[in-house]
Amino acid sequence: MTGTLSINQVIHAAVRRDVGRTEQALRTLPDGDTARARQIRTAWRNLVRELTHHHEAEDEHVWPFLQSRGVDLTLLEEMEAEHVAMKQALASVSTSLDSVVAAPSTFNAAAAADEVARARVVINGHLDHEERDVEGPMGDLADDEEFKAMTKKLRPASPVDAANSLAWMQDGAGQRERSSLRAAIPGPVITLLTLLLARRYRREVAPVWR
Repeated sequence: MTGTLSINQVIHAAVRRDVGRTEQALRTLPDGDTARARQIRTAWRNLVRELTHHHEAEDEHVWPFLQSRGVDLTLLEEMEAEHVAMKQALASVSTSLDSVVAAPSTFNAAAAADEVARARVVINGHLDHEERDVEGPMGDLADDEEFKAMTKKLRPASPVDAANSLAWMQDGAGQRERSSLRAAIPGPVITLLTLLLARRYRREVAPVWR
């Protein structure tokens, strides 16, 4: 794809990035490093929180709206089914990470990394499918006033959660994602929210990837 990315695509890029970073962090976890294991689990939980909010918003708001605009119901049902599969994959990784924290051996870390790799197949399969078959219909509605009103319902409930999401999307982002965020959200707003409100991400998650 060329040009500016949609916010949906920027979120997807952040998901792919953090899944990959989690797997790599587990494969290089020093034997017995409980503190590092806890850091990785905290970062993973942040990813799960962000992705769960994103998918619940799609299931509740986006898919019904697209159906009302004539998008194929079978496609939307596939999206929902893939969300269920992703939720199961995320839960399996979370369980594996709990085991790593309880006993941070290289063996347990490798097993958890393998679980992340399996989840990555499920996650990327869905993200690719959505970008290939749903991004177009959503893009066609960009100027639809009702669609614009609906997208406001997708935002995090609080300014703090919104700032956390922005910080997460920016952390490790490439130039294309950053440019797309600046195009969608004025730079000063991003900076203010990130610096003043995104304390949780900057304190708990960002240091894991430094």
